[in-house]
Amino acid sequence: MSTTTVSNVIHGKTGEVSPETEQRVRSYLEEVGYIPNINARNLAANHSNIIGVVIKTRENHYMHILSEPFVSEILGGIEEMIRKAGYYMMLYISDDMADILNKVAAWNTDGLLLFWMLDDDALRVYKRFRKPVVCVDTYISEETRAQFENSFVNIGLEDEAGTHEAISYLIKTGHRRIGFLSDNHEGVDLVRFRGYRRALEEAGIKYSNKDFFELCSTKGEIESSMKKLAEKAKKYEAVFCCSDVYASMLINSCERIGISVPEDLSVIGFDDTFPSRLSRPSITTIHQDIVERGRLSIELLLKMIIGEKPESDQIIMKPKLVIRESVKERK
Repeated sequence: MSTTTVSNVIHGKTGEVSPETEQRVRSYLEEVGYIPNINARNLAANHSNIIGVVIKTRENHYMHILSEPFVSEILGGIEEMIRKAGYYMMLYISDDMADILNKVAAWNTDGLLLFWMLDDDALRVYKRFRKPVVCVDTYISEETRAQFENSFVNIGLEDEAGTHEAISYLIKTGHRRIGFLSDNHEGVDLVRFRGYRRALEEAGIKYSNKDFFELCSTKGEIESSMKKLAEKAKKYEAVFCCSDVYASMLINSCERIGISVPEDLSVIGFDDTFPSRLSRPSITTIHQDIVERGRLSIELLLKMIIGEKPESDQIIMKPKLVIRESVKERK
């Protein structure tokens, strides 16, 4: 049996050998425990069959980023789609943009999926990478998007509209003193804050800086910070939280100090992840189809990898209000 025949079977060129010979070669390879060198195969084929997934997080936040329900849920769906398409996923998490740029420049991946890039971060990655890029929740100008040479798509959500719907619902059910809880004032949460402010203004409710419930999410401090915010919530009728996790934590902290939800305080979350359903009371929240966002991001990236141009560089999905038990009508 020639080395050429064995090589043809290893590299999938089975049309050049008979079925009997192919089976003999595969049986022999299994017998000797042969494992192909993927790197060598990819180098010869000029592609890697690897999709890079980069999560840009904030300082002191990356330690627990994978435990967040939104992240774990969307990554699970992404990995499944990547695997079914015959690719592999390479995941990198960092709060250092220079570090991210150095890593993607060294990777031999076929495409990149980027999470939560700010300003021109995504463009800087693309200029270093020069291969297809799909972003999730990246807010950049139309002028910046034009510089991607048809190799960029952002999968976003109508975050402002979703938050506006949540606050409008609270106002409709009689709430006037409404707080906004977040651990930052940038990116997605900043857009949600705009929806909060707009709903208040439309209802003639004056906003004060003290209405912003700023949570310290640093590991080791988050519980004590949430306890302080629960004390602060005694002066409010409702609090909008930028995630279901934070809504669930706020409810627990309130219950510990004698504030009953929703009898004393109404609470709304965002995302419709499993904490909203497991919490008692179950949490009224803004639903987004997380699995569909992940599926769509990989589907578009794989098409771009084989040379298809995206029809649009912006795909914005619609959220919807899900009413459960954590909001009570005020009279």
